[in-house]
Amino acid sequence: MKNFRSDNEAPVHTDIMQAIIDANKGFSESYGYDDLGLQLTDRFQQLFGCWCDVLPLTTGTAANGIATALTTPPYGAILCHPNSHINVDECGAPEFFSGGAKLIPVAGDNGKINMDALQHQLENSGHHGEHESLPSAISLTQCTESGTVYSLSELKAIKKIARKYGLAVHMDGARFANALTSLNVSAAEATWQSGVDLLSFGATKNGAMMAEALIIFNPAYNQQIKRLRKRAGHLISKMRYIHAQLLAYIDNDLWLDLATHANRQAQLFSNSVENNNQISLIHPVEANEVFCRMPLKLIDYLEQQGFEFHRWPGQEDVIRLVFSFATHEKHTQQLIDAVNGF
Repeated sequence: MKNFRSDNEAPVHTDIMQAIIDANKGFSESYGYDDLGLQLTDRFQQLFGCWCDVLPLTTGTAANGIATALTTPPYGAILCHPNSHINVDECGAPEFFSGGAKLIPVAGDNGKINMDALQHQLENSGHHGEHESLPSAISLTQCTESGTVYSLSELKAIKKIARKYGLAVHMDGARFANALTSLNVSAAEATWQSGVDLLSFGATKNGAMMAEALIIFNPAYNQQIKRLRKRAGHLISKMRYIHAQLLAYIDNDLWLDLATHANRQAQLFSNSVENNNQISLIHPVEANEVFCRMPLKLIDYLEQQGFEFHRWPGQEDVIRLVFSFATHEKHTQQLIDAVNGF
C-alpha cells in the first residue's frame, strides 16, 4: 500500500491485536473493573514516574473534551493555536463538554503558540471584568498540526506563563509518541516535569485499534472525572478491550519503537528531496508528517502512480504526507524515486 494519507488509516499492530484476542477469553468484570484495568494505573505511573490517574477512552475528541471540562468552567477560556485540533477539528466538542467555554486562538509559526503573543494575550485580559471569559487553561498540540514538536525549553516557558496566571496546561498528545521519540527525552520530562497538568495520550494513530487515555498529573483537575466520562457516553462496558490495547502499546516500549519507525520514514523522505528544486517543505520535519509545496502536475502524477496523500485545503499546490508504523521503507523509497524522477 502506497498510503501516505493518514496514520489513522494504518492497520492495528499485530501485538495489540493479539492482546485484544487474549482479552477475549471467558468473562470479566465490566465498566473498567477487570483485571487488566487494575494493572493499568500502576503501569502508567511507572511509565511517567509519578502519581497519575488514567482514564481509558476510545477517542481523542473525548479525551480533549473531558480535559476541557475538568480545567475550564462554562465562563472560562482555553488558549490554543488557531490550527489546533480542538479549534479546527473537534466540531465544537470542547465547548460542548465544558458547557460553553470559549476558545481563544493564539497565533505562532509552524503550528506552535508564540510565547510573546501568549504573554500579550494574558497581560491584556481582565480589563472587562465579568464581561469577558476567564482565561483558565492553555492547550498545546504535541506534535502540532504542522508536524512540529515543542521543545522542552518551549514547554517550560509556557509552564512559567501558565503558573504566573494560574492556568492549567493541557497537552493534546494524539501523536505524543512521535513527539517523545523526536525529543529523545523521558515521558516525565516531556509532560509533568515541564508543567503539563493533563495529557490526552494517543494510541490509535500509532498502532492501536481504538484506544486513547486522559492522564491527569495534577490532582487539582481530577474532580469527578469518572462521572464526566459516563455523562460523555464513553464509559465502555467491555473496557477490558481498551485496557488490553493500552497495556500492549506501552509494553516493552512498543509505542516508542513504532513511532521511531514512522519518524524515520518522514526524515528519509525529507532528506531525499531537500535538493529537489521542485519541492519546498512548508514546516520543519520533526516527527512523522511532511508538508510539501510542489507543482500541480507532479501532484497529479503521484496520484496517477497510486500514491495516496492529503491535498491541503485552501492550498492546491500543498500536500501532507503522513508516515506510520506500517509504512514500508520500500514504499517510502518508491515515493522518493517518483518525486525525484519526475
